[in-house]
Amino acid sequence: MQRITLVFASTVISLVLAACGGGGSDSLGTDNPGNNTGQTEPPIWTFNQFSPSSQFINYCATPRTGTDQFNNDQPYPDKVGTAMHEKMWLRSFTNETYLWYDEVIDNDPAQFDTVTDYFDQLKTNQKTPSGNDKDQFHFYESYDSFQKQAQAGFTTGYGIRWAVISTLPPRNFTVAAVEPNSPAAAAGIQRGDKVLSIDGVDFISSSDSATLNAGLSPAQSEQHEFVFEDQAGNQKSVTLTSVDFKTSPIQNAQIINYAGKQVGYVQFNQFIPTAQDGLIEAFNLFKTRQIDDLILDMRYNGGGRVIMAAQLGYMIAGNNSLNKTFTFSTLNDKRTAEEERTEFESRVINWAENTFTSTNLPTVSLPRVYILSSRGTASASENVINGLRGIDVEVFLIGTTTRGKPYGFVPAQNCGTVYYTIQFGSENAKGFDDYADGFTPSGASSNGEIGLSSQVPGCIVADDFSESLGSQNEDLLAAALSHIDTGKCPEAIQSAPRLAPTQYGQGDRPGNAVTLPHYPLRDNAILLKPKESQ
Repeated sequence: MQRITLVFASTVISLVLAACGGGGSDSLGTDNPGNNTGQTEPPIWTFNQFSPSSQFINYCATPRTGTDQFNNDQPYPDKVGTAMHEKMWLRSFTNETYLWYDEVIDNDPAQFDTVTDYFDQLKTNQKTPSGNDKDQFHFYESYDSFQKQAQAGFTTGYGIRWAVISTLPPRNFTVAAVEPNSPAAAAGIQRGDKVLSIDGVDFISSSDSATLNAGLSPAQSEQHEFVFEDQAGNQKSVTLTSVDFKTSPIQNAQIINYAGKQVGYVQFNQFIPTAQDGLIEAFNLFKTRQIDDLILDMRYNGGGRVIMAAQLGYMIAGNNSLNKTFTFSTLNDKRTAEEERTEFESRVINWAENTFTSTNLPTVSLPRVYILSSRGTASASENVINGLRGIDVEVFLIGTTTRGKPYGFVPAQNCGTVYYTIQFGSENAKGFDDYADGFTPSGASSNGEIGLSSQVPGCIVADDFSESLGSQNEDLLAAALSHIDTGKCPEAIQSAPRLAPTQYGQGDRPGNAVTLPHYPLRDNAILLKPKESQ
């Protein structure tokens, strides 16, 4: 089977259409088909008749001028077009690549005021077995925002990851984590702090949701006044300015001596290229110290590169995983010939050149792993859980139910906006993919012949904001250590009453009075396979 190559060059992802493994038929790139002089006459929509998306791409209502700083200062591909061109590109692209294209209603694009309004409804309206939306991951962002994050791990904001206890009065947004070297860290904001007011507006009970949302989701260089309450009941007033800062995907790597065992622990927040060096450093430490067990803290890891998840799977499982399926990407029925598997990956990636190298990754070769989870654990993180279980590595889940995203996409750019629309499903080596409502740590169970279900052995433990991440006194880590020692879930932690966050800054747009900041939904699974080294 041929391999798909998604070239993540200095600027864009190019899709080489051989046989695809979860890709789309358009790229985040520089395709420039058609008449370069532009088209001022809007295309005509005809119900259930679809022209190729290549006829509409890069025809823009407001074409960009000048050169693209993220693409070696190449000219932008934009040409003069209309909003209808942009809508018709989205319509055809969806019909070609969307996993559930036959569940999308073909509404007249002219009925929608904006291009993004039209995109918002280009998805299935079906539900999961639990009643959740089948597609909760349909969104868009600016091209500049995408490139800053994709190339160097930069994001715009304060550096706060919110645990959303309640979006409606009495509201409760609690700080779940703070990024190092961020405005929030500089201001002394800590895990467990709760918001009391934003720009003088009472956060808990006010009906002025516009002011509150503006403070939670700031544009670059915006300044807002916050009042927080810490866990001791003390109030602190801070001025936060939103800036571009580099995220730290790997934190708190350490060896914990517990009950006569050497236990490796690492907090892993994001599957992005800048995480590779930190993962290698952490696993070199674990390998050198010959750890007995591994605790992988992915409670706030919303996903990212599937190929990096395949690397992590190898670093955990070792040579027993080589040449085995990590994930198999299923496409819509128009593209089944392009379906492909991703194997566990042992090689270091040169992300600057987007190639595999001849250098092998370190591995601890363990038969089991403990994964700390929450509602913020999604996509590529869930691929790790599913992929390891597919080759009979024992996974223990400590925390709460994961997000539930056995799907992924390749981001597609047109006219300065990057669109994310589900294009592939993800199965493990045993063909299991039934976790659309998440993996739940609730003991061993089976699912027919393949012996798997979304119920994963482990302990249900609510997130504990009273302790810092990486502390042995923090409830999830303490529960994992106890289970390593005794093989049982600690009853005291299981029964402790705690508020369970509904979401962890995953960028949802729930339609409630106060919405979540747009961070870091972009991290959902992007299937990127570097080129083979020459």
